[in-house]
Amino acid sequence: MTKVDTKNHGVIAGLGERILGGGPISRDEALWLFHLESSVDVLDLLSWANRIREHFKGNKIHLCSIVNAKAGACSENCSFCAQSSFYQTGSPRYGFVDPGPVAEAAEEAGRNGVTALGLVAAWRGLSEGPILDEVCDRIRELKAGGKTRPDASLGIIKSQNVADRLKEAGLECYNHNLESSRRFFPKTCTTHTFDDRLETIRRVKQAGIKICSGGIIGMGETREDRCDLAFELKAIGANVVPLNILNPIQGTPFEKNPPLPVLEILKTIACFRFILPRQEIMIAGGRVVNLRDAQSLIFMAGASALMVGNYLTTLNQPVEKDLQMLKDLGLDPRWDRQGFSDQEEDGCGCGNGSRETEIELADAK
Repeated sequence: MTKVDTKNHGVIAGLGERILGGGPISRDEALWLFHLESSVDVLDLLSWANRIREHFKGNKIHLCSIVNAKAGACSENCSFCAQSSFYQTGSPRYGFVDPGPVAEAAEEAGRNGVTALGLVAAWRGLSEGPILDEVCDRIRELKAGGKTRPDASLGIIKSQNVADRLKEAGLECYNHNLESSRRFFPKTCTTHTFDDRLETIRRVKQAGIKICSGGIIGMGETREDRCDLAFELKAIGANVVPLNILNPIQGTPFEKNPPLPVLEILKTIACFRFILPRQEIMIAGGRVVNLRDAQSLIFMAGASALMVGNYLTTLNQPVEKDLQMLKDLGLDPRWDRQGFSDQEEDGCGCGNGSRETEIELADAK
């Protein structure tokens, strides 16, 4: 018989209780969680992440869909992306869409009870000019339609006036992923920088738009990189944190990346929940191909949001299947916190039990 080490159980429980009480977790403590190896410890971690999700988010699940508003021929060389002009992937290419497809996507999202629909464009970024006018028109149409919350992911924004115009048009949430840690980012892209992304987020926040920012795991990054990404997202005040799992696309530099083990993916989600207890942690691209029959465990791991419908260049499972999964788990997709008011801190409890847990952590090592 294999004897179970109960020291790890005690440390995980101590950290979980501290988070539930509104306290913080340090980088060293979080990194210790990322390095848990045994399935016993990982499942213990998931159980606490589920408690944290239930405590801060209840049984509500935030649903989001996207519409590819401009496809392919992107000037950036992101190593994971099928839409980059640097790689031959066979991805579709077309210019910015007319109102029709966006209205259809909004109608479908409304029928399925999806909270937000994001306009996504494959280009470097958005500047003043006719395209900005068109983008603002689509956002106004989404807002006026009332079917779903208008969101967008439109790349780098170098002008505060552009961000302000998006807000005036009715944009409520802007997606701009950091992708990975500052240290690993140059391995994912060299045509723009990590600081370019941070600057875009700063401008969007200054305009009064909520932030959707996350990253991709499985690109070859370390656990330290994943940990640092989570703390960077905490520092920028991301409201929604999408976690994508790399789906290697033939023709891209990451096409031969090996898949992450399922428990490693679930553990990563749980660690993000410990670091970001109040945020909407959304599982997005790559979940079907990487998690397969274990998809429902993302909620036990702490996820509180889900991207439904197809992705930009790859397929998702049918929305009806996702809705049935939520129903079977007793989770409610009728998200009712569009102002993200539940993310406001009501006393952080800094230092509560911190020294005691640090000592236990040292012992557990």
